[in-house]
Amino acid sequence: MSTHSVHLHRVLRASPERVYRAFIDPAALSKWMAPNGFTGTIHHLDARVGGTFKMSFTNFTTQQGMSFGGEYLELVPNEKLRYTDEFDDPNLPGTITVTILLKEVSCGTELNITQEGVPSVIPSEACYMGWQESLVLLALLVEAEINE
Repeated sequence: MSTHSVHLHRVLRASPERVYRAFIDPAALSKWMAPNGFTGTIHHLDARVGGTFKMSFTNFTTQQGMSFGGEYLELVPNEKLRYTDEFDDPNLPGTITVTILLKEVSCGTELNITQEGVPSVIPSEACYMGWQESLVLLALLVEAEINE
């Protein structure tokens, strides 16, 4: 099976702690991870090395869903997350490895994301489109300053 990789880069006006928390807090993840037109459900999330997660995205128009899960391989608070993704759909075989790097910069956090082992049946441009939409939602979540 042929695979490819996807690389994304953003700078967010938020601390590394807030950005990191958005990746491991189930409520936060369900708010921003699903791309436009989808809802996200976190079925379980055990954010520790060796812990697992399971989530699903549902197309709001068609109500068709896809589920996936994986295992946390490396967690360095406020700096790095590395985990696997595996789709439940047998037409999307293989294991994707996702690496999230966070670096504090003068105006917030530099975010670098790499997905390796993406099945070739998923076009690169579809991965980029989905991540770009999700990262806009991530920015709206972590950059908001609400002092109540």
